[in-house]
Amino acid sequence: MDYLSHFQLSLIETFYMVFIVFVASIIRGFNGFGFSATCVSGFSFILPAIEIVPIILALEVMISIFMIPYVWKKIDWNFVFKIIIGSLLGIPIGLYLLRHLNPEVVHLAACLLIIFFSILLMRGFSYQKINNSYGKFLTGIISGIMNGLSTLGGLPVTLFLLITSIQPAVIRGSLAALFFLTDIYAFLLSFFHGIIDMTTIYRVIPLIIILPLGVFIGNKFFVKSKEATYRKVVIYFLIIVSIFGVIKVTFNL
Repeated sequence: MDYLSHFQLSLIETFYMVFIVFVASIIRGFNGFGFSATCVSGFSFILPAIEIVPIILALEVMISIFMIPYVWKKIDWNFVFKIIIGSLLGIPIGLYLLRHLNPEVVHLAACLLIIFFSILLMRGFSYQKINNSYGKFLTGIISGIMNGLSTLGGLPVTLFLLITSIQPAVIRGSLAALFFLTDIYAFLLSFFHGIIDMTTIYRVIPLIIILPLGVFIGNKFFVKSKEATYRKVVIYFLIIVSIFGVIKVTFNL
């Protein structure tokens, strides 16, 4: 119980965080993304945004490590490094905005855009012309800003991959590699900006234990799924998370 006192949360809130992380890690193991979006939605009921961001950044780094054995051979490194170049520029902007803008308003705008493009994807929309260096660089900047501001940087990258009709296994592997590299960078920036403290560390340590089990279960679901099923699940997940975000932000504003 003495260790739990460092959490600055009640026992019920602590178990609630563990449950959210477990569900989020299963989703990440299947989709290759969605961990941050799920945790942001869940944690927002008990923690302010400024405390959620560093926790999720640390967990994203760890869960990417646990996913390496499942995705290593499917990573498109050319795509990953081009997105990273844009993200390196976008993340500091996002962290700056985190201190000076209302993250709820930005979250609302991002959710509405994601819903719009997800509906287009459901109707069979694709656009191969953006699958070039400039499109990836711009997507990386947008992703970096969203990552620093709300840790939702995976959503615009996922939309890009779906719109350009990339294979599910490549989507999953490339996102895992991308998150590992960008979240290390964002975590270090958060540390030097004073956003991370010892309370963050205490909260993260027990949550790490849950990650490999969730990833293992999520990977089992992915292996058994078909490409059409994967795309449908991902699109519905994007819509559900975004609608939930709109509702939450609307009530908070």
